[in-house]
Amino acid sequence: MAFRKYFITCKPNPEFMSKNKKRPSKEVNRHSFNQFIQQSISKNWDQDALTDYKGSTLKYKDVAEKIAKLHLLFENMGIRPGDKIALCGKNSSHWGVVFLSILTYGAVSVPILSDFKSDSIHHIVNHSDAVMLFVGDHVWENLDEQMMPHLKGIILLNDFSLLVSRSKRLTKAHGNLNMLMGQKYPKAFTSSRLSYYHDKPEELAYISYTSGTTSFSKGVMIPYRSLWSNLQFACDSMPLQQGDNHVCMLPLAHAFGLLFSFLFEFVKGCHVFFLTRTPSPKIIFSAYAEIKPNLIITVPLIVEKVVRKAVFPKLKTTQMKLLMHLPFVREKILQGIRKKIEGLFGGNVLELVIGGAALSEDVDRFMQMIHFPYTVGYGMTECGPLVCYAPSSTFVKGTCGRPVDRMSVKILSDDPSHQVGEIMVKGMNVMMGYYKNAMATREALSQDGWMHTGDLGTIDEGRNLMIRGRSKNMLLGPNGQNIYPEEIEEKLNTLPYVAESIVVQKDGKILALIHPDYNLAMEDGLSSEAIRQQMEANLVTLNAMIPKYSQVVAVKIFAEEFEKTPKRSIKRYLYM
Repeated sequence: MAFRKYFITCKPNPEFMSKNKKRPSKEVNRHSFNQFIQQSISKNWDQDALTDYKGSTLKYKDVAEKIAKLHLLFENMGIRPGDKIALCGKNSSHWGVVFLSILTYGAVSVPILSDFKSDSIHHIVNHSDAVMLFVGDHVWENLDEQMMPHLKGIILLNDFSLLVSRSKRLTKAHGNLNMLMGQKYPKAFTSSRLSYYHDKPEELAYISYTSGTTSFSKGVMIPYRSLWSNLQFACDSMPLQQGDNHVCMLPLAHAFGLLFSFLFEFVKGCHVFFLTRTPSPKIIFSAYAEIKPNLIITVPLIVEKVVRKAVFPKLKTTQMKLLMHLPFVREKILQGIRKKIEGLFGGNVLELVIGGAALSEDVDRFMQMIHFPYTVGYGMTECGPLVCYAPSSTFVKGTCGRPVDRMSVKILSDDPSHQVGEIMVKGMNVMMGYYKNAMATREALSQDGWMHTGDLGTIDEGRNLMIRGRSKNMLLGPNGQNIYPEEIEEKLNTLPYVAESIVVQKDGKILALIHPDYNLAMEDGLSSEAIRQQMEANLVTLNAMIPKYSQVVAVKIFAEEFEKTPKRSIKRYLYM
């Protein structure tokens, strides 16, 4: 179907732009990401900066000293601005130090998700033309340096020890770093000695190799302007103050975690705690209880688990159902539930920001009902990552916010408020293109700067964006009707004992692939046959909730969880 050229263009939010108009000189002078970093280190010199949870802490001055040493290493081994340096390991203070060191030197960072298989890491290191690799110990034990022949050296993130050197200059510089530091700073290393690379808006800052839900990895080229713009918006619009504590549980090699759970906090002068172990719910909530953060940056899965396991079962008891029909008692119950959820997140929550995917309808509705301060944003790696956001005070249920400063959104549709169309974005946050992939870049970016997101949605008169699904996922009904599998999955996931699902089409028929919640089923004494029967009963219930043209004809049960990206979205293309 060809779209006519009718659309609503959403220009930058005037609520936020009004703030910036009061400070035009700052915006002109602060298009520099590295200036953000330099100013924060100087301003917060003696304050705690980065902590490995249950481990050591670096103050801002310690971060500055480590950056200075790595700059000397880069300089003496012959690394030039623009050279690529890869970084692959679990979240840690040293991961953060290395990322900052690379950009403040003028080199290009290539963060690699530590969950990637070794062959994918080898490929990314080679494809990105990286000349150096910083690697965590658990990743290193599965790598083969012979598969990465162009690297000059490999350094261990844990203690900065030299694992592999193919350069005499690297070996010499690494062995004499303390001497080199003393020669460059003979009296003392102070904040007045900070001097970082003068980045330009259109220069390449980092390349993010994403693990997407609909295709294999591409190298997204993020320029300095995108980093700066995302950070400037966060500083202007999100509730965080100098000295606040923050728990970083999202992968730093992903744009959402990198920008909003590390860099934003760092430039604000906060104290960031990294969960260096796999962030299980037990570890996450233990950290929240101890650190008591004000701003929670998370993904839907964490919130949905809390609500579905700690709240919904209690609300479904006969006694609770009766009590919930009494207005005064109902309000008291909801207040108590809100207080309990706030306590799980540390008790000091000003705002909970959810990104990476949409919040399920039932949990979204419940969070609104208890007046919890949360918001759901919209972004993508190609926008580094932010496209839309609204503060919890003005967030509209079922949406994902409004276009942020310096970004515009349009819907390719005859009636963008009611008729679904592809979401197009344009602005300062948008990528430069895909590294060494001109064809994919041309497909994504138009000549006038608009980017195809591949997402489908509508936008209301208040400029609130509603996501309907991915264009690549959309199915066709028997008479050409558009069927959005995400909408069916959202309903299916609320039915008994369904942990997660994928709706696919085969030979013109719609099928549901389901991974049951086996833990809950075992607690309730269900056998394998009883689970199968429940899934068949769920199918009947589901089809009563959806139009006839999108009826699901059968279910297929998967014993294992569906394979996911680091932001916990299902890799749909593996099951299509």
